[in-house]
Amino acid sequence: MTGKIAGAVFSAALITALAASAPARADNIEKAGNVLKIAMPLATAGLTVLKDDREGLAQFGIVYGATMLTSFGLKSFIHEDRPDHSDDNSFPSDSTASAFAAASFLDQRYGWEIGLPSYALASFVGYSRVEADKHHVGDVVAGALIGWGFNQLITTRSDITVHPMLGTDYFGLGLDLKW
Repeated sequence: MTGKIAGAVFSAALITALAASAPARADNIEKAGNVLKIAMPLATAGLTVLKDDREGLAQFGIVYGATMLTSFGLKSFIHEDRPDHSDDNSFPSDSTASAFAAASFLDQRYGWEIGLPSYALASFVGYSRVEADKHHVGDVVAGALIGWGFNQLITTRSDITVHPMLGTDYFGLGLDLKW
C-alpha cells in the first residue's frame, strides 16, 4: 500500500509542478494529452493480451467501464462550468480518469516498475486538461481518484494467488507469491 500512496503523491506533485510551470505551446500539450487519454487504455488492454492475462483483461475492462460510467454519470448531474466557459461538463475530468484507470491498473496488476512511468503519463494528461483551460485542478484530481479508486476495488496482482487449502486435519487459505 505504501507504493500506491507514493505513486499517488508523486502524481499529485507532478500535476501541481506542471500546472505551475510556464506554459509551453498549449496546442501541442493539449494534443499530446488527447492522444495519451486514448493510447494509455488501448496500450494497457494490449499489454494484457500480449501477456496472455485474460483475468487482467477482464479486470481492466470492468475498471475502465466503471471509471468512464462514473465520470460521465457525474458530469450529467454536476454541471460545473469549464474554465474556458465552453460548456458545463467540467467535473470530473473523464480524460484524466481514463488515463489514471490505465496507470493504476498497470501499477496494481504488474507492479511499480511499469506503474510509476504510467502515473507520470497520466499526470501529464491531467496537466494538459488544466493547461488547455478545459478543467480546474479539482476536476483533474477527482478524475484521477475515480480511475485509481476502481482499481483498488477490482484489480488484483498477478503475482499473488490466494487458494483454499484442505487436508485431513486442517483447512485454510494458502498464499503464493512470485518474486
